[in-house]
Amino acid sequence: MTATTREDTPVVLEGGGVEVRIKEAGGDMSVAFLHLPEGTDMGPALKGMPGDLCQCPHWGFLFKGRIRMRTAAGEETYEAGQAYYWGPGHAPEALEDTDVVEFSPTAEFTEVIDHVKAQMG
Repeated sequence: MTATTREDTPVVLEGGGVEVRIKEAGGDMSVAFLHLPEGTDMGPALKGMPGDLCQCPHWGFLFKGRIRMRTAAGEETYEAGQAYYWGPGHAPEALEDTDVVEFSPTAEFTEVIDHVKAQMG
C-alpha cells in the first residue's frame, strides 16, 4: 500500500459509537483511523493485558477532540492539532468526540484489537 483514505480502510472494530479502521501499510506497520465518542474509556476493554494497558506503541495525529492517556506513570492530555507517540503501557479516554490517524506495528496492534474484541464479547 502506498496510500489509503479513511473510507478505503476496513472497519475492524465498532460498537457504541467507536469505530476503528485498520489497513496494513507495509514494513510491518499499519495505519489506523479511529473515532472515539466523548466518554469512551478503553481501560475496561484492556483488562487482562499486561498492567491492564495497551502494550502497542502508536505514532499519530489528533485531528479532533481531546484524549486523556493513562499510564503507570500518570496521566497526560492530548488535543486536536497535536502529533503524538504513545509507548507501550497506556489506556485512552476520550474527553470529547475524537478522531485520530495513527501508525502502529501490525502484529502488536492486531493482538490488542483481538483482545478488545474478545472483551466486547
